[in-house]
Amino acid sequence: MRGRQRVASREYMYGNDKEQNPASMRLLNAKPSWRRSLRHVIVASISSFLYGYHIGVVNETLESISVDLGFSGNTMAEGLVVSICLGGAFIGSLLSGWIADGVGRRRSFQLCVLPMIIGAGMSATAKTLWGMLLGRLFVGTGIGLGPPVAALYVAEVSPPAIRGAYGGLTQIATCLGLLGALFIGIPSKEIVGWWRICFWVSVIPAIILALFMEICAESPYWLFKRGRTTEAEAEFEKLLGGVHVKSAMTELSKSDKGDDSGAVKLSELFGRHFRVMFIGSTLFALQQLSGINAIFYFSSTVFESFGVPSDTANICVGICNLLGSVISMILLDKLGRKVLLVGSFFSMAVAMGLQVIAASSFASGIGATYLSVGGMLLFVLSFAFGAGPVPSLLMSEILPGRIRAKAMAICLAVHWVINFFVGLLFLRALEKVGAQVVYTSFGSFCLIAVFFVKKYVLETKGKSLQEIEVALLAQEAT
Repeated sequence: MRGRQRVASREYMYGNDKEQNPASMRLLNAKPSWRRSLRHVIVASISSFLYGYHIGVVNETLESISVDLGFSGNTMAEGLVVSICLGGAFIGSLLSGWIADGVGRRRSFQLCVLPMIIGAGMSATAKTLWGMLLGRLFVGTGIGLGPPVAALYVAEVSPPAIRGAYGGLTQIATCLGLLGALFIGIPSKEIVGWWRICFWVSVIPAIILALFMEICAESPYWLFKRGRTTEAEAEFEKLLGGVHVKSAMTELSKSDKGDDSGAVKLSELFGRHFRVMFIGSTLFALQQLSGINAIFYFSSTVFESFGVPSDTANICVGICNLLGSVISMILLDKLGRKVLLVGSFFSMAVAMGLQVIAASSFASGIGATYLSVGGMLLFVLSFAFGAGPVPSLLMSEILPGRIRAKAMAICLAVHWVINFFVGLLFLRALEKVGAQVVYTSFGSFCLIAVFFVKKYVLETKGKSLQEIEVALLAQEAT
């Protein structure tokens, strides 16, 4: 009760002041400071760093792993080492909505760390292919739980004016994870057993996430939905500042109050909320069918086929990914989500066109190398400023609060299923049908994504989560 009384008295004080003091009036109308919520978002972004690290850790090390564990030259086994992690992520993603609604966002972050630490240890000490696959499966369940909770958390603790920038910050963390994995993996071809060190390193940020999340704010949206109004007010005060608590709680009260998290049924998700589920699932499917993770997983193999040193090329890929993410963070709240998505997918289609030309008879020698490497770097840069960060951010914004966690879990499960098959079959497809067909398919999906975004995606720039929900309900009613 003490927290409720403190907030109420503050509201009364500012309510009287604004009638007499213009300065107080301006303070009430000011936007919340980004500084209060930044540290909480940075800690949550460690889960995105871990996701990027575990996705990229097998890129430079896969050759050494395959030699040490006795499956060198077996492209299906190599694909499994990459994609089994994604199978685990599918399981973790499906569970994420129920876990996030059951124990809260903070505890969900801490739970996702456990399988990451266990799986990293199992991978680092593996003596056989099966030991490596089991470790990667465990890691996958953790990275499947982390990203959807991070998307929810960032959307729910961020002021509307900078929510896009914070969504871009999680993408930057993913890029840093990928880049870190590439750098750490460089010595693996010269130092025997170095790949084991690469897996052990991931334990450090996992422990940091678990410890620092203990002092971070809980999502006020989750607390309010559980009927814990006083705690929600206290968390808003921590995230936005006391002067903004009243307006934030007023916005939040437009949603249904009470613990109805268990009342959400699958039939409801694909009935009443079919439109947003369709948009989310399709966006994530097109994101993966663009071929981006085939590039991240197997860029070493692709570059080496053109005679380009893999370590140099992969560092360039990581830098392009990071640069695109920085551009995204700057532009998301200025240009908006829809513009960046359209521009991103169209540029990716152009980049895949360059790859097709490089693989054809029209290009040969040094020209083919420049086209292929240039196309790949343009592809990664284009992905990073739109198609990478926007889908998760957009879904955390357009999904109604009551179903947000569970719906996000299902939409991201679609992402992991397609990601799994792309990782599993990419090398085999290159062997069987050739680069031209594979890259043409990826480019075609990018163009389909352009038309899909133009027709179905709602712009959410600068709007509160409640305003977005009202706008979508109005669309569904027409």
